[in-house]
Amino acid sequence: MPRVKRSVAGRKKRREVLRKAKGYYSSRGKHYRAAREQVTHSGVYAFRDRRARKGDFRRLWIIRINAAARINGISYNRLVSGLRLAEVELDRKVLAELAVNEPEAFAELVEVAKTSLAKAS
Repeated sequence: MPRVKRSVAGRKKRREVLRKAKGYYSSRGKHYRAAREQVTHSGVYAFRDRRARKGDFRRLWIIRINAAARINGISYNRLVSGLRLAEVELDRKVLAELAVNEPEAFAELVEVAKTSLAKAS
């Protein structure tokens, strides 16, 4: 079997791992073995949290919409139900943006939802 000299490739791999671990606490940023483990875990956390971020934002939007809706005298549940009956197709992201930055426009949407709920019952 031929001899394989891989010190350059090995050093490059270790250097890359230590570069990714730069700034980590204690030995995790200095020693290769600890750094390799931490970089692996960091990748797992990043992958998981990229997906979790979507749910986090959805939760935040719902909280903002609910707060603004209650200021206008209706609950989140009734607001969404009323908007659906009125066939207003705005997603939660846009509704939350309106609730925070354009309270007058949001108040008009609340009135639309209230009137459609009144008609339905």
